[in-house]
Amino acid sequence: MSATLDNMMRIPGGTFTMGSDDHYPEEKPAHKVSVAPFWIDRHAVTNRDFARFVEATGYVTMAERPANPEDYPGADPAMLAPASVVFVPPPGRVDLSNHFNWWQYIPGADWRHPRGLDTSIDGMDEHPVVHVAYEDALAYAQWLGKELPTEAEWEFAAKGGADGSEFAWGDELEPDGRYMANTWQGEFPWDNQVLDGHRWTAPVGTFPENGYGLYDMIGNVWEWTTDWYQEHNRIQHACCTLENPRGGAREDSLDPRNPQANIPRRVMKGGSHVCAPNYCRRYRPAARMAQPIDTSTCHLGFRCVVRG
Repeated sequence: MSATLDNMMRIPGGTFTMGSDDHYPEEKPAHKVSVAPFWIDRHAVTNRDFARFVEATGYVTMAERPANPEDYPGADPAMLAPASVVFVPPPGRVDLSNHFNWWQYIPGADWRHPRGLDTSIDGMDEHPVVHVAYEDALAYAQWLGKELPTEAEWEFAAKGGADGSEFAWGDELEPDGRYMANTWQGEFPWDNQVLDGHRWTAPVGTFPENGYGLYDMIGNVWEWTTDWYQEHNRIQHACCTLENPRGGAREDSLDPRNPQANIPRRVMKGGSHVCAPNYCRRYRPAARMAQPIDTSTCHLGFRCVVRG
């Protein structure tokens, strides 16, 4: 299918400050990067969009397929059944250093069943599709003749022309008490006060657009980028200049804390509805995290780009 530019915005390109010296170590150092002009989806790919793709192609996502035992030597066979990662809030305060206190691998969770087999996406056509692994997002983009954004393209677009501001809309998370993105209000991970009106995902376009006319670049769902994950300071040493970053290498994206898992990681951007001030202040354009390419979750989606 040849790409169309419907519901996409032209991003002018330019030079901007990528990363931040003021928050998490993986965002350092702040550095100048240039990107060429490109087009990007105004909002994340929705359940309606993804359903159209699946209907046309018969595509089956990774979460809907049994895992290949050869990729996970020694794994419990029960863990190889179709499943995905779901946020399950605990009943009270827990140890925040152990993410297994709120993330669970749920059999039957997939894009049609976002919190398990007993849930559905009925009435959620305009919500962002979730439980998509990297290859699922890539397959959708290629079906449309599009691509997935690089980390630099994504961050430049998310800033909306407001380079130098902490958030895409300025330096206050909630200017004049207004909620600008779907994030967590209350004490994570057990007390979600839902002051912004959304306990889980929100329909795309619910919150204000940024300076480039893009919705939900911050909060709602994290979004895949094409970059292999590597800390900015390591990329700095690997490249000729900070103005010409390579985004890391596949072999360098492996998690050194988990050497037995030989699964490469890509960069995801933007934060989600479970980002909270007391735990994860990653609802900013500069924020970034590593995501294994085989792992889908209930708070990770994507959008597409067209270059040139």
